[in-house]
Amino acid sequence: MRFKLFVVCVLACGFMAYVLANENFSTEELDDQVVNAIPETLNKPNPNPNPIPKPNPKPAVKAEPVVPKKVETPIATITAAKPTPKSTAGQRMIPVVHVTSRGTDDVLTVAGLKPVQTFGALVMPNDYLGELYDVDSSGYNWDPNNNVAPPGYPSTAAGGYTITAARLAELRSTFMYWYFDKDMYGGRGDYQFDIHASMTQLHKNLNFQLPFYGFRFNYTRLSLNGYLEFSDPPEYLTYPLVFPIKDWPAKRDPSFMGIFFSKCRVGRIYPSDIDQRTPGVYFRVERDLMGRTDRFGVEVRERTMWDIRQGVVGADTFIPKHVVIATWKNVSFAGGIDNSLFTTNTFQMVLATDEVYTYIIYNYAVLNWLSHTEAGGDTTKGEGGVPAYVGFNAGNGTQAYEYTPYSQNMVIRDLANRGWANGFPGRHVFRVDEQILIGSCNKDIDAALLPLTFAPESGNMLGGQVVNITGPCFDPKIRVTCHFDTESVLGTYVDTNRVICVQPYLKAEGYIRFQISVGTQRFKWRGKYFVETPAAATEKIFFTTDDVHKKNPNEIRITWNQYNLTSNTNANVMISLWGYRETKIEPQLEYIDVIEASYSNSGSYVITPSNYKLRNNVNRDMQFGFLQINLTQPEQYSNLAISPVLWSRPIPLAWYMAPQWEAMHGKRWPRALCDNWIRADRFLRNFAADLPICPCNLDQAVLDKGRFRPDRECDKDSNPSCLRHRGAIHCVVSGTPVAQGAEQQCCYDRYGFLMLTYDQMWGSRPRRIHNLGKMPWNEASKVPSLSMWFHDMRPFYSCCFWQEEQAVGCETYRFERRPSQDCVAYQAPGIAGVFGDPHFVTFDGTPYTFNGLGEFVLARSVDESNKFEVQGRFQQLPNNYYGPVGATQLTAVAMRGNTTTTIEVRLRPLHARWRYRLDVLADGRRVYFDRESLKFQHFDGVTVYTPTYLLNQSQVVVQFDAGIGVEVVENEGFMTGRVFLPWKFINKTAGLFGNWSFNKLDDFMLPNGQVAQLNTNDLRSIHTNFGIKWMLTDRDVPGVGAALFTREFGRMSSYYANATFQPNYVLDPADFLPGNRSYDLERAEELCGECLQCQYDYAMTLNRDLAHFTKNYYDTIVNMQAENAVRVISCGVLQTPRFGRKLSFDFMPGAKVSFECNEGFILVGDQRRECLANGMWNIPEYGYTECLREVYYTRRVAFIAIGIIFLVICPLMLCIVCGVYRYRQKQLKEDPHWQMPVLPRSRASSARNLRTLNYDDDSDTDASTLKKSRSYDKVYRTNEPLPGKPQIDFPAKKWDLDENDEDVTSSEGSENTNRSKLARDISYINPNVTHVTGEKPKQSGRRSLRSPSGTELDQHDVDPDHEHEDDDFDEADVHTGTIHPAGYHQPLSPEEADQLHRQQYSPTFSGLDSRTSGASSINYTPQAATQNRFGGVPVLPSNTQYYSRPPSAVPATPLRPAPTPLTQDTGLPSPPLATSPTPSVQKSTEV
Repeated sequence: MRFKLFVVCVLACGFMAYVLANENFSTEELDDQVVNAIPETLNKPNPNPNPIPKPNPKPAVKAEPVVPKKVETPIATITAAKPTPKSTAGQRMIPVVHVTSRGTDDVLTVAGLKPVQTFGALVMPNDYLGELYDVDSSGYNWDPNNNVAPPGYPSTAAGGYTITAARLAELRSTFMYWYFDKDMYGGRGDYQFDIHASMTQLHKNLNFQLPFYGFRFNYTRLSLNGYLEFSDPPEYLTYPLVFPIKDWPAKRDPSFMGIFFSKCRVGRIYPSDIDQRTPGVYFRVERDLMGRTDRFGVEVRERTMWDIRQGVVGADTFIPKHVVIATWKNVSFAGGIDNSLFTTNTFQMVLATDEVYTYIIYNYAVLNWLSHTEAGGDTTKGEGGVPAYVGFNAGNGTQAYEYTPYSQNMVIRDLANRGWANGFPGRHVFRVDEQILIGSCNKDIDAALLPLTFAPESGNMLGGQVVNITGPCFDPKIRVTCHFDTESVLGTYVDTNRVICVQPYLKAEGYIRFQISVGTQRFKWRGKYFVETPAAATEKIFFTTDDVHKKNPNEIRITWNQYNLTSNTNANVMISLWGYRETKIEPQLEYIDVIEASYSNSGSYVITPSNYKLRNNVNRDMQFGFLQINLTQPEQYSNLAISPVLWSRPIPLAWYMAPQWEAMHGKRWPRALCDNWIRADRFLRNFAADLPICPCNLDQAVLDKGRFRPDRECDKDSNPSCLRHRGAIHCVVSGTPVAQGAEQQCCYDRYGFLMLTYDQMWGSRPRRIHNLGKMPWNEASKVPSLSMWFHDMRPFYSCCFWQEEQAVGCETYRFERRPSQDCVAYQAPGIAGVFGDPHFVTFDGTPYTFNGLGEFVLARSVDESNKFEVQGRFQQLPNNYYGPVGATQLTAVAMRGNTTTTIEVRLRPLHARWRYRLDVLADGRRVYFDRESLKFQHFDGVTVYTPTYLLNQSQVVVQFDAGIGVEVVENEGFMTGRVFLPWKFINKTAGLFGNWSFNKLDDFMLPNGQVAQLNTNDLRSIHTNFGIKWMLTDRDVPGVGAALFTREFGRMSSYYANATFQPNYVLDPADFLPGNRSYDLERAEELCGECLQCQYDYAMTLNRDLAHFTKNYYDTIVNMQAENAVRVISCGVLQTPRFGRKLSFDFMPGAKVSFECNEGFILVGDQRRECLANGMWNIPEYGYTECLREVYYTRRVAFIAIGIIFLVICPLMLCIVCGVYRYRQKQLKEDPHWQMPVLPRSRASSARNLRTLNYDDDSDTDASTLKKSRSYDKVYRTNEPLPGKPQIDFPAKKWDLDENDEDVTSSEGSENTNRSKLARDISYINPNVTHVTGEKPKQSGRRSLRSPSGTELDQHDVDPDHEHEDDDFDEADVHTGTIHPAGYHQPLSPEEADQLHRQQYSPTFSGLDSRTSGASSINYTPQAATQNRFGGVPVLPSNTQYYSRPPSAVPATPLRPAPTPLTQDTGLPSPPLATSPTPSVQKSTEV
């Protein structure tokens, strides 16, 4: 029995030895005789100088197929009958390899040997250009298929190896990269003999950083099972494989690159296989290739670089720094029978990185089996079951990419026949550093919507961007159509793996649909293409100076990167000029002229504007445009009839159009252009009321994250030049267009104060059109950038930049059309935030701590018209030294406006933050901000941006069109989220940030609207009675809503939520830390001071970074709330006087602003104004400030003087007249007969009056030559009839003027038959007497009769029988009579007049007077005074009125006819239409 057992054991051991020997089978003898049979004589000096002749040299530019010559030395000849290699002593055989037609199981054979169907054979490309005899001085054969590793070490010495184009073409024509199982020193080369069935993986240090799927590793693990991994795989696998592992971290989720993820074992090869390299796993690392000058390093670098550049779109500038080559040669499936060891697969992974970008090449040489037995495959052929997994897994439960449709599918065998990267079937290329981007054509077997890989992913809106596309496998005979949003273009075939489409002119911005169709298929290959606005696009034409903005520059220098067009510097380019205008609904981007028709692609050019002054363009009304550069004959350089196009930023066109504008408008053409724009702009609506109000200072502008973002034209962090805002250090603009599409701009000077256009032309200018335009973008006034330039930038140049600042057009532009808005009514936003583990500060400033685990509502609107939601995800903190931590932290924030795109910001895993700290998802799609043109991205109703100085996405700001802002900041793996709300959301918010009502008592509002009365120090009560009520689920909960987070890999809200999680409810570290941890308590106080939140976080986690940033975040939000709570007082706009300037532009309380005028102008008004503490400018003491020209100033002074005179004298005269009138009315009210008193006259005055009288020459008196001393406008009646008295003719008598008598009357009668009444105070002068005797004539007359009231009247006795004779009245006196100082109060009635005549009798009145007094033609006004101008005898009114108007109770019939008027014309002017007087009338003394 024992013998039987012994025999069985011996047989078993023998069988095991046989199996192990076959598993590691190696034909070393065959290797020595067939493979790499280099003559041993080469290892020592050979007397034969040409033992192995080399082939003829190949051309340096183009590699031609090489037919190797047979060597003349004795070598083994292999006949067709049988391979009988025989060797000569001291020599090794060198096989001559011929390439046969390639099939799945075909092999490379020795000459004359027919191909045999052998499993595990190495497959080579059809057009192999091998160079079997490239042997250097050291005796090494540089054949790409040599199995011996090259000698030497990496070198960086100068003057090293330079690869030729022929050698590069030869290397790239080989399908498989290098892998060696020997070296020249007796080693095993790259062969990993430690990897076998009992040890399937081996750790490898890379000694460099390898970016992979967001993470970065400096090591890897080489596995026999067809992958490189970076962490431990699960203990067991379930098929089909699903990654990432959902149960991570409970189950391990490995990070790996799977080229053929399946359980393998080392297979075997047949002795007839041409490639007799040892089956197994090979691994080789080549580092620091950028500086390598040794031959192998240069060849590895150049081959890998060009394979990747031409194999993957977007890798045009990639240079590999490190290369890893892993090869699985002749590996079989696990679990098969012995004969299955000959059923093998051969594949290779080439990994290249520059430590930023990582590319992988999968080379599938032979695939003969699909699955191992554990996955359901059979034991003989490895068929059936679940095929191998091909793809990538990031690990740690994050993300994975499965290479469909091949992975775990029966079509996996097509991997060896598809891909077509670099023209090889079986080669597949990927970019794997951040996201997995496929670089080879794919196979769509399920008619699914597959993602496109294209580069670049963005382009200028104006078009011309060449987009390289990889997706389906292309055929040159099948048409490819590219669809950009609403525009379609035809693609240009490049190869099976690539098609090129040139982006057309698009009237859109942001992400648009990009899709292609092949042949008659529908558009099923889709992606998102980002359209850059022309003003914010990547700058590709640079202006070395600002001369292009001037109206008459001498020259304009431009530069461009020549490699953006072609790498051939001898290529010719064309430079052209384009312009834009809006004269109808459709926008017009038109070609203007050729600047240079053909110019070498040198990268620089000088434009001379004087060369174009004789142009006469049809579209000369275009005032701004672009420069364009493109290839003239692109097919000569790229074999393609398409050319990339480079565009400049928008530029004004005065340098080109100025001569034409001058011919059209004259030398003052800027004014004409400005006036035309002003007239057109006045017809458009007023948009200023829609804009948000600018903050008063720079600090407020930076903190207002909901409404304003940095302006690209003037950014303190990225563009401080501020060309159109000189003196400014920073500008902000409204983040999203307002409802009508306008944009606000606020610029601040070095002191942080708002700059206004009222002060200077460089101030803040609101814009009618936002740079982002307005939907629909294909209409005028809505095109991104172009409409903004047409309506807002263009007039700035014509009105201000090309004119003086005080020009009328510029002031109209600044004060009327684009005036700055002051900040008087600015309202700072409300702010709330969350930070730490976690701590909250509500909008009303209430701090509290809530450690919820799951997804919660941070803030939401309860107003249906303005809805918004901000949600947060909280996950448990990692363990500390003592074990699990009973606290959570913020790891993601999701937000959405009313109908906007949903934005999600996530914290990346710990080891995935080397490049990006945060992930940003827009509607579930990741977006990145690592390029200048992608810093600001606009989606539907929302704008997302990162600060221009950050490249790692550690700070993200989201702005909604309702003025809501959300800021997410990450530091050392700890997030904080802040929400900014405008005042229209007061009393309209709910959530963990509370109700914003300026009342802390209602902060803990529940979803049902009730308010919980809680103590902020009672964490348990806050958790159970308030915080947990705002937990989210995937279904819509009334008052709470539904979760907005993107669900990946089947992880719903329940994956993150745990309502039963019990955190630490004790706030004070001294109360929950055990007594033996007093050091931790002291450390917390030392780090945090009095900040309780900081102390709590450190005591819970023992993480100094968390404690530090908790304190920092808390102080920041408290300071923000304190600053926004302070009422900003501003005095607003203080207008600059025209033709003047202000010496300072401050408008805050305490500011004193002085004024100055330009030369030739005089300042009028206050020279200085002061801003008072109440927000008002002080009242000017001398009037508002103005600057007047000197001539205008003189006129103004004269007019003011005249005005003062009128304003003083006229009111004074009016007052006097009014006073006299009031006094007279008062007197007449007391006495109806009262007359205005007359001042006494001097005798000299009476004498002067009499001297002016002159009698006619035929008078019979001595005073016949008397001359009247004053001129009268009328003839006054001086004779009145004496009622009841006889008419007496008085004899003529010389007047005896008594100088001592004040008033005299005539005492003698006159012989004149004309009985006239002599007027009182009328002096008659006899010139004859005066001239002869020299004596002064005497005055004679009669004294005036005074009325009882003191008025001088002629007292007449009225006869009752003739009571109407004295009532003569001439109505013409009303219009032409002289207005006396005192007029009659009321005309006397006939009865009163008769009574008056009876009482007053004068002997100077005769009957003749009564008969002739009515003949006077003088006009008289009843209201006139009873005295003449010089105080003489009062003249009674004419009796005419009494003949025409009877007394009351008497019929209106004249009692007797009115006497014939008697007039006197001597020395007196006759009234108009008066008849010639008779001589008797002429002699009358009537005055």
